[in-house]
Amino acid sequence: MQSSTYTVKANAAFAFQRRTFSNLLNRSATTTTGSRFSPLNLHLHCSASKAMGAKLARAENGIQTVMNLSSVKARSVRAQASSVGGGGDEEEAVPLRSESNSSGTVLPFVAVACLGAILFGYHLGVVNGALEYLAKDLGIADNTVLQGWIVSALLAGATVGSFTGGTLADKFGRTRTFQLDAIPLAIGAFLCATAQSVQTMIVGRLLAGIGIGISSAIVPLYISEISPTEIRGALGSVNQLFICIGILAALIAGLPLAANPLWWRTMFGVAVIPSVLLAIGMGFSPESPRWLVQQGKVSEAEKAIKTLYGKEKVVELVRDLSTSGQGASEPEAGWFDLFNSRYWKVVSVGAALFLFQQLAGINAVVYYSTSVFRSAGIQSDVAASALVGASNVFGTAVASSLMDKMGRKSLLLISFGGMALSMLLLSLSFTWKALAAYSGTLAVVGTVLYVLSFSLGAGPVPALLLPEIFASRIRAKAVALSLGMHWISNFVIGLYFLSVVTKFGISSVYLGFAAVCVLAVIYIAGNVVETKGRSLEEIELALNSGA
Repeated sequence: MQSSTYTVKANAAFAFQRRTFSNLLNRSATTTTGSRFSPLNLHLHCSASKAMGAKLARAENGIQTVMNLSSVKARSVRAQASSVGGGGDEEEAVPLRSESNSSGTVLPFVAVACLGAILFGYHLGVVNGALEYLAKDLGIADNTVLQGWIVSALLAGATVGSFTGGTLADKFGRTRTFQLDAIPLAIGAFLCATAQSVQTMIVGRLLAGIGIGISSAIVPLYISEISPTEIRGALGSVNQLFICIGILAALIAGLPLAANPLWWRTMFGVAVIPSVLLAIGMGFSPESPRWLVQQGKVSEAEKAIKTLYGKEKVVELVRDLSTSGQGASEPEAGWFDLFNSRYWKVVSVGAALFLFQQLAGINAVVYYSTSVFRSAGIQSDVAASALVGASNVFGTAVASSLMDKMGRKSLLLISFGGMALSMLLLSLSFTWKALAAYSGTLAVVGTVLYVLSFSLGAGPVPALLLPEIFASRIRAKAVALSLGMHWISNFVIGLYFLSVVTKFGISSVYLGFAAVCVLAVIYIAGNVVETKGRSLEEIELALNSGA
């Protein structure tokens, strides 16, 4: 997400054998789990991809458009922040605008960064087709526990990587962190491709997970910091588009498996190539000017600005960045600083949004979709996937058109509210005897409405909000902490979800998810501020003042 996700990310630990759910629907006490990856969950990585693709197509034109805009002086609310007593950063938003005749461009460097997003999606999706064949090759075809560990090791590694990414980005810079990230990505892919034992396979997946965890933190961070203000949303959303591309690439890579059972090794091995390209590409990419000025490296910041925005912007942007309070006034925030009264409220909002995203039941709905559709007479997995995918794309298109009109907070409230109602409908369809004759149809309707509601806000909005609500001093670590909550909740839910379903029944679990969605609505209404049309310092002031 990352996602979501970061739309909700494909939680492979949730990939149960379809027969397991069929038994659960029949109230069997079966608890055996497998590790097959349902293709339906892959659609959620594209939660914002349709609209994001359109934004990307307009991004280059957007750059030319902003070249004709006059530079707008950043607003400051430092005096207001002091009067509030919230202790917000004395930081001005510095809009990185490009005037006419600018000779710089950010698109090639965004593209290089998105190699990390492609690898993110690819490593998540590659296990989909490969697991059955690698399990036979490694002699664990009947051991679903070990298969589960192969799948879940990636999530465990991603949790570690997401926390590590923030620290590395602050210490070594964004581009150097990308290069360091390429090491576990490449080694992990190589170990998976050459594994002769389950232990080696798990280690490879763990390393790849660390790599994608770091990527999940630094790809959106780097893109947001080098993008001109006017197209920052469009370029930032490209991250999700390339995650989806990575997943689709993994699905396509699995097509030869039926004819060549050993092809799974090639599927894992090809991931080494973009890992190496990422390291090489970042060697030629400029560092974030914001980070360089923070470190007092003004001359290097001037070179980066010249590359990104053109030489005519160097003097203006260096002056703005140097005088905005983003530089030498304060040292980098430590991890414990995130929990003090100055920052805790804004940090808790970012973490809570990802936590609600996962606890709201998106993975359960997606992984159970095939069985739900079969109960309604839809036997084709392709048809089921198409229905979920169409709902996702439609909801994303609507969200994109409303994002700048209704705002982030409004879409979050509508999204979680719709998800709560959909979960209630799903729960009733399994238990209410009066609806027994229509249970299959209602279950399908509830599933489609849930995915549609999710794609309106809960999927795409949390990741888009992170760069907006976090001050520059804490941005890298706060993003890492929020994504860490995402991965931790993903991993825990994946481990315990099926046993909870077995004990309490799917209807009760769906009812619990509905309650979580209601809690999310209450939390968002009281704690999330609207960021549409507001500068970074205004957002932080609003959060600190309880607005």
